[in-house]
Amino acid sequence: MSRFAHLAYTDSVRRVQEEQGSTRAAGRALSGPAGPDLMGPAEKEFIEDRDGFYLGSVSEDGWPYIQHRGGPPGFVHVLDERTLAFADVRGNRQYITTGNVRARSRVALFFMDYTRPARLKLFGLAATRSAEEYPRLAERLGTVRTAGRVERLLEIRVEGIAWNCPQHITRRYSAEETEQAVRLMSTRLVELERENRRLRSLLPD
Repeated sequence: MSRFAHLAYTDSVRRVQEEQGSTRAAGRALSGPAGPDLMGPAEKEFIEDRDGFYLGSVSEDGWPYIQHRGGPPGFVHVLDERTLAFADVRGNRQYITTGNVRARSRVALFFMDYTRPARLKLFGLAATRSAEEYPRLAERLGTVRTAGRVERLLEIRVEGIAWNCPQHITRRYSAEETEQAVRLMSTRLVELERENRRLRSLLPD
C-alpha cells in the first residue's frame, strides 16, 4: 500500500503518528515506490464479489460526503489493474456525489465483507461518462448492474489500495445468506428426525 500511504499520511497525520508512537510502523508503508497501486486478482475477486460499497467524495467547499452504492455482486467492474467502473442509476435525485465529482475528482471507496470480516480501501480519481458517448463501456457495465434507469457511468482510476485490519468489523449476514443457512439447518433437522424415528423403531417394545 505504498501509494495509499503516501496519499493518506499527510504532515498532520505523521505528527499524530509521532505523538502516538507509531511513526516507525507507519513509516514502513512509505518506504516503497510512490507510484499508483495496482489491483491484482485478490482485489478484483473481492470487489466483484461485493453487493455494495461506500463512496466518499468532497465538495468544492471541502465538506466530505459518503454514499452507499448497491447492486448484484459484480455490478462494480474491474476493467483493468488500475480502473473500475459501474453504471450509476437514478436514485433520490440529489446528485451530491455527481456534483462533488465534477468539482473534485478525488474519491475514497470502502468495500466491506461483513460475513468473513475484511475490508478494502481505495483512493481514486473519478469521472462521469455518458453512455451515449461511451457505448462500449456502457455495454460492458450493463452486463451486471443495479436495476433502474442508468443516468451515467462512473469510472474510477485507482491511485492507492489498502487492505484494512478486520478488527472490530461486526459480522453480519445478508437475507440470502441467512435464508440459505436456515434451509440447511431445516434439511438437517428433517434428516435427524427421520434417523431418530428409524432408531426408535429398532428399540424393543
